[in-house]
Amino acid sequence: MIKISIVNYTNTLPFKWALKRSQFIGKIELHEDIPSICAQKLKFKQVDLALVPVALLAELDSYFIETNFCIGANGKVDSVKLYSQVPLGEIKTVTLDYQSKSSITLTKVLFRFFWKEKVDYLDANPGFEKDIKDTNAAVVIGDRTFSLNGKYKYEYDLAEEWKKFTGLPFVFAAWVSTEKLPADFITEFNAVLKYGIDNILKAVDDDYNVKDLSKEKTIEYLSERIDYNLNSDKHKALDLFLDYIKQLNE
Repeated sequence: MIKISIVNYTNTLPFKWALKRSQFIGKIELHEDIPSICAQKLKFKQVDLALVPVALLAELDSYFIETNFCIGANGKVDSVKLYSQVPLGEIKTVTLDYQSKSSITLTKVLFRFFWKEKVDYLDANPGFEKDIKDTNAAVVIGDRTFSLNGKYKYEYDLAEEWKKFTGLPFVFAAWVSTEKLPADFITEFNAVLKYGIDNILKAVDDDYNVKDLSKEKTIEYLSERIDYNLNSDKHKALDLFLDYIKQLNE
């Protein structure tokens, strides 16, 4: 049994739907985790394959991007946001979501290299979304953004801001292993993922359970906001992002 960790957000619904309904499910042990736990499990070899925040790649000695699919966006994504009650130039502190390293690293890249604003970063605790006030902003990711969009005076879509900065899409998470997996397994796994992406309407119809988003908005989010294909532009964006991570750490 190959152990797999997948993000348990709405954006992976097509993947999960296809995996759970395929004969392939009998060949794997599927874990559903928040992104940071997916990363931890892969890093410490508790799983063989994981949909991990791509910022983790900078910490791995070696890795393999195993599929043609990812969690990405070509412009606005709607579920990775910086929320604030004041404009960028007045933000003093930013609370960073504890659930994903890619999004908080992207925030630091944008502040330093694109927005060119100096802020202090705070680690988040559960419930931090309620403490966005005065000059403290916060990065929030995933399904929790659905109830926050439109609530604060300023909100910045991080994938959209990256596109303005670089002209490229962004890759939030990719399917990664630390040891090369069998080619026949990856071929079958790719086929199952593709089936999910090709049948978003059916996946939502069968498995819709989003608290703060209608079924119609969920379909729009998965079809128009999330871009699942790991194409050449996304590979360029990923390489550029990893280069910016190196510069952050210098």
